Amino acid sequence: MGEENYFRDYMHRTDDLMINKMDHYLDVYHRVMAPWKNKDIRFLEIGIWKGGSINLWKGFFGPETQLTFLDINPECKALEGPRVSIEIGDQADRDFLRKVAKNHGPFDIIVDDGGHKMHQQKISFTELWAHLSDGGMYIVEDTHSSYWPGFGGGFRDKNSFIEFAKDLVDRFHSWYTDQDDIFPFHPIAKELASVQFYDSMVIFEKSIKQEPPKTVTSTNGTIKESRKVVEMRGRKSIF
Repeated sequence: MGEENYFRDYMHRTDDLMINKMDHYLDVYHRVMAPWKNKDIRFLEIGIWKGGSINLWKGFFGPETQLTFLDINPECKALEGPRVSIEIGDQADRDFLRKVAKNHGPFDIIVDDGGHKMHQQKISFTELWAHLSDGGMYIVEDTHSSYWPGFGGGFRDKNSFIEFAKDLVDRFHSWYTDQDDIFPFHPIAKELASVQFYDSMVIFEKSIKQEPPKTVTSTNGTIKESRKVVEMRGRKSIF
């Protein structure tokens, strides 16, 4: 049997603070959060609503974890408590986000469960990515809103967060460009390790790279390294 799913189990232990998650998120979190269980980290979540996720995360991470939550509703401030800081402001307000990052960051995990509108998700990501620690995760929930025109999205709409995330998939491959005029190297390639798409959720992992990617070959236990794959231009073959 696999390890008990903390997130599913927690749903049977809630108090009067309602928590609202899509059912399959519980399994995604069980998988991607496993390395962080009981670790002392700095955590940020955008969006509080009824406050149910505060105790969810407080019980999952280590006892010294510092949790910060953002919401636009001033009434959420009343949910502040030990190790839990609550800041009131708009997630699309760049100055507000910079103040939060200065006072509480850098963060190991950031979860955006806020307003779900395209400008909110993109502004939050572009402002907070720099304040995510090396090895950290940035998680955007409810990205099905990218397909809702009322939220600023729509199917393959260039303004949607899903299209923004797809573009980052290209950018973190820009090490290998053979078309510098239309596909130049992008600095995020030095920081973005993966973009994982799940139903209604996108997860970005950060990994600071001091050097470009390399290939390794081994013959009779002798290992050789090469960066030819990122240095060549006008390729006709990868070999």
